[in-house]
Amino acid sequence: MRLDKFICESTELTRSEAKRLLKTGSVSVDGSIVKSPAQKISVDSEVLVDGEPLSLVGFRYIMLNKPADTICTTLLGTRAEMYPSVIELLDVIKSDRLRIAGRLDVDTTGLVLITDDGQWSHRITSPGKECSKRYRVELASPLDQSAAEQFAQGIQLQGEKKLTRPAQLEFVSEQEVLLTIHEGKYHQVKRMFAALGNHVTALHREQIGDIKLDPELEAGEWRYLTDEEMKSV
Repeated sequence: MRLDKFICESTELTRSEAKRLLKTGSVSVDGSIVKSPAQKISVDSEVLVDGEPLSLVGFRYIMLNKPADTICTTLLGTRAEMYPSVIELLDVIKSDRLRIAGRLDVDTTGLVLITDDGQWSHRITSPGKECSKRYRVELASPLDQSAAEQFAQGIQLQGEKKLTRPAQLEFVSEQEVLLTIHEGKYHQVKRMFAALGNHVTALHREQIGDIKLDPELEAGEWRYLTDEEMKSV
């Protein structure tokens, strides 16, 4: 790989900015100052800028506790939106490469997974993978215990030809439940309860597959997934 490309891949610098940086003599490769942008380097080369090491940005796997009034979009600065993107909450370079694996509505809070690994993201979002998602749901009206069986059989959503896939409903109280679904239709959770004549007043995603939202993360905070969490998908 050319040295100027390596610098661009490791920082937010453009190709022209990387070339100007090289001219200053601030960049060394394996202990020697290099000013040529065309210098070839290997994966084992040690590249320093003012004594600080650079490394290529590999795949990243991020857990975010999404706050309300944020949107799950990567189109930063290109839409006239009232709300900021969840991507803007991340302090990382090359954020334009990141994609959201499983979006949430603007008023829905909780676990969002963000990555630049397309295949990993596909295993979460592809309908054929049936990746489970668990939500904590607060309702406007008390829910009858018989609803658990209705969810287990599938709910007929307005505008849909088929029932939803079987879902698991656990009661916390008459107006608070835990719901696990295995698909991701548009506004699905809200529409499922609307089909039973109820209304969702608060919705919080707690888990995707085997990945649970870290209770140490406050709303708006994030961290990288552990190897175990990443490999569970």
